[in-house]
Amino acid sequence: MSASLPVTAEQASARLAAASIPAAVLQVGRTLHQAGHQAALVGGAVRDCLRGVPHADWDLATSATPQEVMDLFARTIPTGLAHGTVTVLVGRGKQREAIEVTTFRGDGAYADGRRPDSVEFLRELDEDLARRDFTINALAWDPFTRRFVDRFGGLEDLQRGVVRAVGDPLTRFREDGLRTMRAVRFCGVLGFVLDPPTERAIGEALDVFDKVSRERVRVELFKLLGAGPVRGGLEPMRRTGLWPKVLTTLPEADVTAAIAAVERLPPDPVLRLARLLWPGRSDRPAVEAALDNLRMSRADRRRCERLLEPELERLRHERDAAELRGIVARLGRDQRDDALAVVEADAEQRELVATACEGAVLDVQGLAVGARELIMALGITPGPIVGEVLRHLLKFVVVDPSRNHAPELLAEGARFVAAQLHPSD
Repeated sequence: MSASLPVTAEQASARLAAASIPAAVLQVGRTLHQAGHQAALVGGAVRDCLRGVPHADWDLATSATPQEVMDLFARTIPTGLAHGTVTVLVGRGKQREAIEVTTFRGDGAYADGRRPDSVEFLRELDEDLARRDFTINALAWDPFTRRFVDRFGGLEDLQRGVVRAVGDPLTRFREDGLRTMRAVRFCGVLGFVLDPPTERAIGEALDVFDKVSRERVRVELFKLLGAGPVRGGLEPMRRTGLWPKVLTTLPEADVTAAIAAVERLPPDPVLRLARLLWPGRSDRPAVEAALDNLRMSRADRRRCERLLEPELERLRHERDAAELRGIVARLGRDQRDDALAVVEADAEQRELVATACEGAVLDVQGLAVGARELIMALGITPGPIVGEVLRHLLKFVVVDPSRNHAPELLAEGARFVAAQLHPSD
């Protein structure tokens, strides 16, 4: 935290009045205000301004209905009219900015555990804040009337470093199951702790969490794992029962070790995820199910799977240079350092691996011959056999890097092809 927290509403107002609020946001808000509507900044931007840290996304809430917003501005996009959101376009060309404006609202029932079945547009800011998830996010600032609004003790919770639900926590979590992951994510990212009643309510709302889109769960998990210290978020995941819902079921000792290890890794979500799943690597179906549920990108999924290969355990203790090169070649040179981090190889072992791989060819692209040379020199036809020969030659060179010369590779390639064609000879 880069600045001391304000203690009183007056100090909070002074901090927010001095904040660098984007000109486009103020321009839209001023237009609403001058038309007789309330316009206030709400949520994370207000929270982070009070904490003295930068914030990129500014949420503007207003008493104006979506239609009134669209009537006020020449260029708008009906981003989410059903939930009261209109995007206002400010400026042109490269200077164009899109500002989201959301009408004060109250939410109806949440049948799907994620989105309200209906919303009611409201005219009062205080009522809008009552539907928000946590007190530290239920703060608002009207830059035109200089009014700071804190109905639920969010400023005090910021000072105490506590994540606490607005109103009844179980009601909040049953409205939106993703709030359970948001709660632990805020703990990790902000370095806060969970309010005890809020923590207890998470365990009682896991059935609603089960309804939440796995993509949304992944986003929250990756935000947590992409932060610095993550223990504050991972520990409540363990205590509340979220851990096996998001990751895999592990013995307590393995969870403890995984949390400690992840804190020593750089804030790379995929790398840290691999370490959290590493203790269960031998239960491949469980690991695959966890990765399926997280709906990762193909590239992230592939990277994580490579880092979960049980063979990588050998990187911690293998001393033979050829064996080490073989492991790295199968893994991919670009994954070497990540793999060493996941298996927690010591400095001596890392140096041994680096020395074994220095200057070595670890992929077929580095071979002194390519597919065309093999086809011409060996008289083989294009097809799967070419790839088989290249992979064999890579293994041949990995054992002894000095073999990477065209004549020797072509001779070995000829022997391999002959053996494939006449296996009994």
